[in-house]
Amino acid sequence: MSRVKKIIKRMKVKNELMRQIMGEVLGTFVLLLFGCAAAAQVKTSRETKGQFLSVNMAFSVGVMSAMYLSRAVSGAHLNPAVSLSFCVLGDLAWIKLLPYSLAQIFGAYLASGLVYLIYHDAIMEFSGGVLTVFGPNETASIFATYPTDVVSLQTSFLDQVVGTAMLMLCILPLNDKRNAPAPEALLPPIVATVVLGISMSMSANCGAAINPARDLGPRLFTFTAGWGIEVFTCYDYFFWIPLVAPMVGGLLGSIIYLVFIQWHLPEPEDESESEEFNEQTKVTEHNNKTDEFFHKMSSL
Repeated sequence: MSRVKKIIKRMKVKNELMRQIMGEVLGTFVLLLFGCAAAAQVKTSRETKGQFLSVNMAFSVGVMSAMYLSRAVSGAHLNPAVSLSFCVLGDLAWIKLLPYSLAQIFGAYLASGLVYLIYHDAIMEFSGGVLTVFGPNETASIFATYPTDVVSLQTSFLDQVVGTAMLMLCILPLNDKRNAPAPEALLPPIVATVVLGISMSMSANCGAAINPARDLGPRLFTFTAGWGIEVFTCYDYFFWIPLVAPMVGGLLGSIIYLVFIQWHLPEPEDESESEEFNEQTKVTEHNNKTDEFFHKMSSL
């Protein structure tokens, strides 16, 4: 056992940023594996083995599982919009924003590839062997998000801004010590519930990506796996909406939380003053007990 422990110790990654990148890759991989696999199952079975709600719930379970998996290593951002907001709030160094984002996109790409392998036969049978973005047998939406035909780019942009703003507005107070923070162990299921709520209420327009990595990683995979350049050019080049709008929405939600909530919370009690007060209290209590003792002795 000692030899095994020595081998494990040697294999341990000592660079903090590299450990965090590994955590974000694996965390986002788990998130997308749950979500895209559910989308593939629902789509290729023609909703006989699940419905739209199944996909929403699968993504939420993916969020919860990924957070439990990688939170202690990287913070489990799983989303470039979250990482950007934390950089602005001072909770993440700016130099880590690009590595975090690339790791998240890479994890999403890998998960999409595995889902494609698992459901390859079903996808080919459903699509007739033709991988397309449009039509009743399209399969691109298994992986990336696309708008409905009646939704404009302006509405899609607003949709993603509002959805991601809601995400940040709802998760920031959960770990704010000045607010009423949730218990550490319950953070993943609470965040997953928030994601489920957003997915159930704001996904009709364009799929509720609210995460640039969740959309770009799978979109890049479909581009390289046979769907072609159409995944970027379709719907008036819609692809940039899930990349830019969530970043704007994340910042907006963070600013709203700061301006309306955090700046007005009571200041935390200074620890040094608290310790000094406690020490003075102890000294006073000791002196009172001493005086009481001598008073009893003198009365005897």
